[in-house]
Amino acid sequence: MEKSKAKNNSRVSVLSISQATTATFTDLYFQYTFLFFIQVGSKRVLCPINGELIGNAEDVIIFPPGSMVTLENRPVFGNDYQATGVCFPHPMIETIFSDKRPEPTGIQVLQSDQSGQILNTVQATLNDPELPEPIKQHRLLEPLIWLKHNGIYLTPQAEENPLSKVRRLIETDLSHPWRSGEVAEHFAISEATMRRWLTKSGQGFSKILQNTRLEHGLSLLQSTDIPISAIAFDCGFKTPSHFSDSFKKRFGIKPSEIRKVEG
Repeated sequence: MEKSKAKNNSRVSVLSISQATTATFTDLYFQYTFLFFIQVGSKRVLCPINGELIGNAEDVIIFPPGSMVTLENRPVFGNDYQATGVCFPHPMIETIFSDKRPEPTGIQVLQSDQSGQILNTVQATLNDPELPEPIKQHRLLEPLIWLKHNGIYLTPQAEENPLSKVRRLIETDLSHPWRSGEVAEHFAISEATMRRWLTKSGQGFSKILQNTRLEHGLSLLQSTDIPISAIAFDCGFKTPSHFSDSFKKRFGIKPSEIRKVEG
């Protein structure tokens, strides 16, 4: 998904997102806290807690860790959907939002004419090679302080759930031919125990593996110029056609349509 560059994330990371065709993506999983700064077009999100939300240009949509949502990116006539995603690691969230609340907050939208300035601060900080690391880390907390000042609350990551743990393992090498027995052995449990373990997430191992690979592919399509054939192999598919067929079955759109409108 849009968040693939942040896998195994211990630092703030940024990715530019572009999409040529309107498409709806179901059951996307966000392992980390993500802020999406929308520049062109709009994003529609179906949140299990807050219902339907719409973010437009200059808005920021905030996804807390562990979110599973359905979303739609909408380009505008004559221009691709464009946004910048900023991923924050769990310890930074806990630094600013240490006062835990009993109920999850869900997806939130912030409308602010300061969003561009905040994003510029993040990008300038990350791109400054002369900036000492302690100062860099301090400045990167500013967007979170800004969110809190504007009434946004983020829940620090609770104990990792089985879905998150298995996805994080798969993401260490998406091209590896993962098998349920191997994954169960990694967590020092039996396959039967793992099946019961994953029942809590509502997904079996095969579906988790497929979704993790396809969401990584979606992110690469949106944020890089890597050829689709290379993305297919990077995501663990044996052929580009297998990736394309699986992608269309999952998302209802061809991989090529993410980058350009076919004539």
